[in-house]
Amino acid sequence: MAVVGGGMAGARFAERYGALGGPGTVTVYGAEPRAPYNRVLLADVLTGRYDAESIALPLGGAEARPGCEVMALDPAARTLALADGTVEPWDELVLATGSNPVLPPVRGLRRPDGPGLAEGVHTLRTLEDCGRLAEEAVTAKRAVVIGGGVLGVSAARALAALGVRTEIVHQGTHLIERQLDGEAAEVLRERLLALGVETYARNRARAVHGGDRADAVELANGYRLDCDLVVLACGTRPRTALAYGAGLPVGTGILVDDRLATAGPHVSAIGDCAEHRGTVHGLAGPAWEQADALARRLSGADPDARYTGSLQRARLSTGDLEYAAFGAVDETLDPGLDVLRIADATRGSYKKLVLRGTRLVGAILLGDLATVDALAGAFESKEPLGGHPLHLLTRGES
Repeated sequence: MAVVGGGMAGARFAERYGALGGPGTVTVYGAEPRAPYNRVLLADVLTGRYDAESIALPLGGAEARPGCEVMALDPAARTLALADGTVEPWDELVLATGSNPVLPPVRGLRRPDGPGLAEGVHTLRTLEDCGRLAEEAVTAKRAVVIGGGVLGVSAARALAALGVRTEIVHQGTHLIERQLDGEAAEVLRERLLALGVETYARNRARAVHGGDRADAVELANGYRLDCDLVVLACGTRPRTALAYGAGLPVGTGILVDDRLATAGPHVSAIGDCAEHRGTVHGLAGPAWEQADALARRLSGADPDARYTGSLQRARLSTGDLEYAAFGAVDETLDPGLDVLRIADATRGSYKKLVLRGTRLVGAILLGDLATVDALAGAFESKEPLGGHPLHLLTRGES
């Protein structure tokens, strides 16, 4: 069994396959020089809350081969070609190649004299990225984060905790618009401001300026933000080149069915690189759910195991910022939805339920997650709520 990709999906599959008594050996090939780790916690590594060793992921009995980049695969011959020139055989192959950071169309991001990002411009996708950013943050005074999604907010909060004055430039209408509504995002913006992070929503970065290194970000309206650091947090794009080169069907991601199988015999795909029923989730929760389902099928614990999709769930807990979001949070898209909302400006909290009749179809908790377990249970059960739904916002039990 070969797993290509040493990220969270690949590690989860390897661990679960072993725990379920899957036959044979499992080898996890990773391009990074480190064994698999939890990328969700990189911002907390940046602040020093965790070190690199503490975010390592278990592999069960699988063999980790970090620093072994796979350059090509041959589904017919069932072989992998590695960067060092060696060729490795496999009986079953799991593609968990993950995703790459998206580089926005902003002038000045790259070095003028060669490949790579300009000095002072960073992504935050790997532990190596984290180390470089932490080193430069020691002497930095000001930073600009381009992108106000989950990663952008986490990175900005971490830099502020290190004493760097930080500004977020976000092209969307409000922060984390995929998971929060406008009211929740405004509470989040105010909490960030209290931590020393300014937010510029509905603004687009046009250029990064500087001589030897970045020293300012120019917005589309001409305004310039002085800085020592620029962090790019503009989303990710599935890594599909390996599958495409092998002739496997690719859309936005590598196309898989409910078995998480590709069109190639004995080749499966999971995680950020996989496209299932037209969706690339790009989140840790669905990636692990896919890994669990595939491990059950390939180990023989449940040969008929299928992945039929994931419920919309998201959670962030980093320092002083925490929120959880479930399902449909924008009631304006459906006139058949009702809303129950509680906001507390003093505590900086925001709570919202979205209901269809007596069923919970969406929710947001920001700043106070005391009832998150009760909310998660009600959302996942899809059953009618018992009693007044207010109890889901005001106490921790259902």
